[in-house]
Amino acid sequence: MSKQQSIFVNALKNSETKEKAFKRLVSEYKERLYWHIRKLVLDHDDAHDVIQNTFIKIHLNIDNFRETSSLYTWMYRIATNESLNFINSKAKKMGIQNQEWIEAKTDGLKADSYFDGNDAAHNLQKMIARLPEKQRIVFNMRYFDNMSYKDISEVLDTSVGALKASYHHAVKKIKIILND
Repeated sequence: MSKQQSIFVNALKNSETKEKAFKRLVSEYKERLYWHIRKLVLDHDDAHDVIQNTFIKIHLNIDNFRETSSLYTWMYRIATNESLNFINSKAKKMGIQNQEWIEAKTDGLKADSYFDGNDAAHNLQKMIARLPEKQRIVFNMRYFDNMSYKDISEVLDTSVGALKASYHHAVKKIKIILND
């Protein structure tokens, strides 16, 4: 972790500077985390709820941040876990599997006034929704967020080799669907 980030983390952990530092943190990371969450839960309103929960968790748990990874990957992990918990909760309430919930959300994307993609973007989202959860997450982080395998490894607590395999399989499945 850089010296600058360490100073920032110390400001987040200091009761006198915490609120000001946290406002800066939200300002700097809100958009990136929102889009990561949005790619996982697909719906703007759901993403808005999850990002709020994410920042609440970050605020409540910043004192437990051990600084063994970057602040960014720690927050990404929280955002990912909050997204998956949200999906699990929604699917369970509806009595369906997570995969079914994601695919249903993808079908409704065109009606979402916040979805600004064309038919190709919608079709890509439908293909991604058909991937197994881990492949879907790894594909989103690598393809859309351009994250390094090392950073994804820290977020998902998975080896780089396993992530490369997941991404490779995801790309292969999307190509197969495209060719059909």
